[in-house]
Amino acid sequence: MKAANAPRKSSSMLGIGLDADDGQVRLTRGKNYALVGGSEQTHTVMWETAEKINEHVDREGKRLEDLTANQLREICQEVSESLGR
Repeated sequence: MKAANAPRKSSSMLGIGLDADDGQVRLTRGKNYALVGGSEQTHTVMWETAEKINEHVDREGKRLEDLTANQLREICQEVSESLGR
């Protein structure tokens, strides 16, 4: 049994892009994710991916922190395929 004052579990995704050579510093935060760096294209891909993962999790009526590693892996694979990657 969990204690009434136990902290609520939370999870986040972190995306790090290392290919920026234009001098821009890109930082995007959203529901359950933070994205740092990358070229404009890479940052956009990371953003699309994080948003689609969240949409998928929401459709299932779950929270990111409720998923097992295997469930998250399967969602990531589906999202990657849906985005043509």
